Amino acid sequence: METREHIKDAKRVVVKVGTSTLLYDNGRLNLFGIEKLVRELADLANQGREIILVSSGAIGAGVVRMGLDKRPSGVKEKQALAAVGQGMLMHIYDKLFAEYGQIAGQVLLTRDNYVQHKQYTNSRNTLLAMLKMGVLPIINENDAVAVDEVKIGDNDNLSAMVAALIDADVLIILSDIDGLYTGNPQKEADARLIPEVREITPHIEEIAGGAGSSMGTGGMATKIEAAKIATAAGTTMLIASGTEDNVLRRIINGEMIGTVFSPKESHLKSRKSWLAFGKRISGDIVVDDGCVRALKNGSSLLAAGIRNTEGEYGKGDTVRIMTEKYQEIARGVINYDSSDICKIMGMRTEEFRNIVKNNESDEVIHRDNMVLMI
Repeated sequence: METREHIKDAKRVVVKVGTSTLLYDNGRLNLFGIEKLVRELADLANQGREIILVSSGAIGAGVVRMGLDKRPSGVKEKQALAAVGQGMLMHIYDKLFAEYGQIAGQVLLTRDNYVQHKQYTNSRNTLLAMLKMGVLPIINENDAVAVDEVKIGDNDNLSAMVAALIDADVLIILSDIDGLYTGNPQKEADARLIPEVREITPHIEEIAGGAGSSMGTGGMATKIEAAKIATAAGTTMLIASGTEDNVLRRIINGEMIGTVFSPKESHLKSRKSWLAFGKRISGDIVVDDGCVRALKNGSSLLAAGIRNTEGEYGKGDTVRIMTEKYQEIARGVINYDSSDICKIMGMRTEEFRNIVKNNESDEVIHRDNMVLMI
């Protein structure tokens, strides 16, 4: 397929490895698997590609180091184990990469690094400087202090945000799931692997529901969310099994393995990328079909096309714009709070001028502060 052919020319590659790839089913470190991963990454770097590794496993490594039978459920305990495990994991990576002639550097990020535009820019500049110096960044969430990230444990989205942050050509997510299926392969004998997804439709999101492995906390649903972020930023994304032999080499060579998600034609510029993926989503706006067509043609969001609003948000927050079938089509910075939207939705601009006090904008979301997601 054409998308897989483009992967062969990828210069900047982000690889995300899940906890289940780093640990055996009994919870112990899979040193053989980690060594294979490092060897493949080092070989890709030797080809002249820029490699970034987003690694899960800090809490799991902490469990191993402390000799525990299972992961604790308490947030404080998870944070403590992450502090222990992150150092242990980085020591293993650093030693193995050095044996293959690569210099690795640790970067700990949280979603907060994306919320503030200055931090977003600084994070981007640091990672690009590391790549320019020939350093292979190893990225993880800062689980030891970031409570929300420990609760979510979602490195799928983190890897997609990193890919968007640095304008990566391809994002490869390695997991115990070898791709997106037409159904649950564990329950449906006729479930088939979907080799390529050109558009993330409500149907794709529906069949992606369900839990992931017992070792990690991310499932296929989080990978679809990651695909939205990556493809909107112009990055090709691919999901494959981390246990496949020579999986990265085979992917880069264009082999039919896993599920590939086609990127959007145009890359988001830095500010648009921050608007789309950096800021927290505070609510949803549901619009009619006419509004959807207008937005696709470059219009701002007006109150007349709004059919419903969900969540509580204030002026200046970021919201998602959804079709009536609940497919996300855009997100942007809103000019009204949720209580005002309830008053003016469905109205023409001239009809609500006297309804909302201190009305400073005809547009609910101006097109300059909005990013299309389809």
